[in-house]
Amino acid sequence: MKIALLGATGFVGSAILNEALDRGHTVTAIVRHPEKLPQRTGVVAATADVADEARLVQLFTGQDAVISAFNPGWKNPNLYDEQVRGTASIIAAIKLAAVRRVLWVGGAGGLEVEPGVRAVDMPDMPGWVRPGSLATIDALASLRKEPTLDWSFLAPSANMHPGERTGKFRLGGDRMLVGANGKSEISVQDYAVAMIDELEHPAHVRQRFTVGY
Repeated sequence: MKIALLGATGFVGSAILNEALDRGHTVTAIVRHPEKLPQRTGVVAATADVADEARLVQLFTGQDAVISAFNPGWKNPNLYDEQVRGTASIIAAIKLAAVRRVLWVGGAGGLEVEPGVRAVDMPDMPGWVRPGSLATIDALASLRKEPTLDWSFLAPSANMHPGERTGKFRLGGDRMLVGANGKSEISVQDYAVAMIDELEHPAHVRQRFTVGY
């Protein structure tokens, strides 16, 4: 497939890029610093600012799917506002480019830890994580308002870390997954497996779902 991937050099985006390339897809990697991209067959490097809607339309047109791993940076003091504006620009460009299939890197903050209680509302949620979590929750709300998009929103477990690509994990819905060891975790490599699995075999269209051990 032909995929446009936003944030392809980031922590999550780079894992998704590698997984997609390993499976033979062609990826237009949309980044701010193309020199950070791997030199691999199947990578089409593209520079863009998410605020440049016209440029995004140009890059999205003709793609089979758009995957957004956009994140302005966890240390960005304007994280919430920039992420909300970027989300709006990305969704508008997807519609103008007439791409229907959209996959979105979600966050664990919006998942329920118990009925009616989200992780982001827990007192132990770190303050520096909260703005990004809220912006990602808002992104899900924005996608739900788009009747023409076949979107899927994949939320990770609470702890997503570098690790092994096992291909063995559980999928869930709106409730945070916790393993037998009492931990909610997933390697970023296995997160990418779940994302590209959903791309290739859609099972959660217009749904949020989550992945964990």
